Amino acid sequence: MDTPLDKQELGFCGPGLMGAPMIRHLLRAGHVVRVWNRSREKAQALVADGAHVAATPRELAQHADVVLLCVADAAAVEAVVFGENGLLDERAGTRRVRSIVDHSSIPPGVTRALAARAAALGAGWIDAPVSGGVAGAQAGTLAIMAGGDGAGVASVAPILAAYASRVTHMGAVGAGQTTKLCNQAIVTATVAAVAEAVSLARRSGIDAAKLPEALAGGWADSALLRTFVPRMTQDGLEPIGVLKTFQKDVDTIAAAAQQTGTPMPVSGTVQQLLRLGAAMGLAQADLSGFIDVLQTRRSIAQ
Repeated sequence: MDTPLDKQELGFCGPGLMGAPMIRHLLRAGHVVRVWNRSREKAQALVADGAHVAATPRELAQHADVVLLCVADAAAVEAVVFGENGLLDERAGTRRVRSIVDHSSIPPGVTRALAARAAALGAGWIDAPVSGGVAGAQAGTLAIMAGGDGAGVASVAPILAAYASRVTHMGAVGAGQTTKLCNQAIVTATVAAVAEAVSLARRSGIDAAKLPEALAGGWADSALLRTFVPRMTQDGLEPIGVLKTFQKDVDTIAAAAQQTGTPMPVSGTVQQLLRLGAAMGLAQADLSGFIDVLQTRRSIAQ
């Protein structure tokens, strides 16, 4: 299929909560996009937007020079790339893919190992985790922190501009993932602090829902405050992720802290809160589920 010179035929693995709006932005930008997902119905839902559904990741690799990934964890990344019928499955026929852009959040060390394996098979690797959540993906304003060869990052930046307002090259392969860990350390600690503030407000007899208005313009004001206070004080809002994703990220932060000898006492406390939440059956709760941990603890104390 011929496309304009400034457009490309792309592959995308993982059209979930984050991936689906990213794919729609790519389609609106004029790219031809083939999508694959383990649950075929999630890929099929994008056909109406103009996407083509692939039967396997390997099929994407046969049609696209650049394939983008947005999957759950390191095991999923490895399976999609190197597993049977994966992007770089050596047992299959010829492939076209020359660059893999991984938007997943996985450990930096794993990223470097996977990139080395891909390089041996002739494919470049850019780790490009994102920040901005589902709202940022829908608005096309994601922040991307990229690791990899500078020329490689520059070559895919015009593609990523379809759904990102900023792409920052942070260094060699793995640097993007390390930057995402820094991001998640800040995010998870802040969301936990917001939950504590909401809990304190409630137990003090004031309307916690008014905190964003009361704190607007002050040092405590933030996108996280404005996003999560409503989610912690209202029912019926659409989920924007699950708490187990935060737990995965904070466990990875803890491992990186141990490897580098970095004291991270706040992240350590957040890690224990998330483990408590999982033990309480909240792993699938919305990202605002910190408040449920605190509320349930109150009930236990009473």
